[in-house]
Amino acid sequence: MIPPDEIWTHDTMRIGRRVLHFRELASTNDEAARSNEEEGTAFTADFQSKGRGQHGRVWTSRPGDSLLLSVLLKPPPSLARPVILTALVAVAVGDAILELAGVQTRIKWPNDLLVRGKKVCGILIEQSFGTVVGIGLNLNQTPDDFAIAGLPDATSLAMVAGVPIDRRLALETVLRKFDDDYDRLLNGETVPLESDWKWRIGLLGRSVVIERANGDFVSGRLMEMAFDGIELVHDDGTAEVLQPESVRHLFPAP
Repeated sequence: MIPPDEIWTHDTMRIGRRVLHFRELASTNDEAARSNEEEGTAFTADFQSKGRGQHGRVWTSRPGDSLLLSVLLKPPPSLARPVILTALVAVAVGDAILELAGVQTRIKWPNDLLVRGKKVCGILIEQSFGTVVGIGLNLNQTPDDFAIAGLPDATSLAMVAGVPIDRRLALETVLRKFDDDYDRLLNGETVPLESDWKWRIGLLGRSVVIERANGDFVSGRLMEMAFDGIELVHDDGTAEVLQPESVRHLFPAP
């Protein structure tokens, strides 16, 4: 394991009690996965040379412009499902964004957070070696930064709030919200999380298109969303319940 450049501590219950900060890493997720740290230890970096997103996509940012954060979790098997963990993080980061920038977020299935229709945060759950939650939150990029990077559908909290966002404050806010929500989840309070997740996706009752993990597409009206199943009624009136982990993409019908 690479020695951290700084170690910070917080008085949270689990998440972020110990934060290992690095000036540069290949990937905060990789560093967390190979560590022997206790649950809740967080890993941050000013810059990642090999950051990645969902399905192995490359994820990069200029040093200091983003919150690059990975957290090591050791949840019980009943809570280790990617859909539950992604919902947990999306809701927690959404609440942090509301506190930091005064705006609500929506979830773009499965793991992006949007502000006013533009991506502000990506989440990556990896479980090859334990469970690692990766968060990439855009803080201080400008419109020119995204134009140069070829990302017209991205935004940052600074662009939304109109003022620079302190990265350490953003880190502490995200960790605190994450810690509170994780504690409630461990205590069996899944219903509030599920309800907030469903609300942030915002497609209940609407006509949607679903891409399955095998690449097939189905469409219909989204009647219910739960961690145990997504209920879809097709145009011919037949109903189908899909496991969330079998859904690669879920978006409004054109």
